[in-house]
Amino acid sequence: MPLILKTTRFIEAQLDTFLDIVSDSAMTFQLAMDDYLQGRLEQFEERLTQMRDNEHRADDLRVSIERFLYERTLIPENRGDVLAILENTDEVIDNMKDSLTQFSIEMPEIPSELNDLWMQTTKASVAAVEQLVYAVRSFFRDLAAVNNYIHKVYFFEHEADNIGEKLRRLIFSMDIELSHKSQLRFFAIHIEKISDYAQAVCDRLSIYTIKRQL
Repeated sequence: MPLILKTTRFIEAQLDTFLDIVSDSAMTFQLAMDDYLQGRLEQFEERLTQMRDNEHRADDLRVSIERFLYERTLIPENRGDVLAILENTDEVIDNMKDSLTQFSIEMPEIPSELNDLWMQTTKASVAAVEQLVYAVRSFFRDLAAVNNYIHKVYFFEHEADNIGEKLRRLIFSMDIELSHKSQLRFFAIHIEKISDYAQAVCDRLSIYTIKRQL
């Protein structure tokens, strides 16, 4: 690990576990969406419970890592950047959990004609989160690779936007009540925004990377 972190193997393992949880949460989100669309609602609720557990574990790890970094020998001028990366990445899990929670509360009826574009949007957003995880890992271990993964996050965010627009156009072309269309649009945008959150973290990560290269 680079000199940005004068850490023990313990904190390295903590960082790896934290990022593993983010990755697991993205995959869980995708599986939950598939369960919901296929009517496997009991399984969907199990995924939501798993997501909540992930959120709690990630929060605990983040606090543990932050406490360690304040108490130990992290280079002071880099500490704020590292803490911001952890906090912003943690928010990605929170947003995925909040989205699934809203599905559980409202239980929107999604016409089967939307399933394909719905899952395409979901997969693009999840891919953005997965590339974000690679980018953050690289920030700590292989700085030269960070921009490659950031580029991929931007690619999948753009893909999610494009497919999401097609999905919303399809929603409003359907012969259903306007209130139903509005509800479906709300949830479709929730899916798209997951990639936006990943991109927002990368916007900051890109700046922190440049600072370290100076």
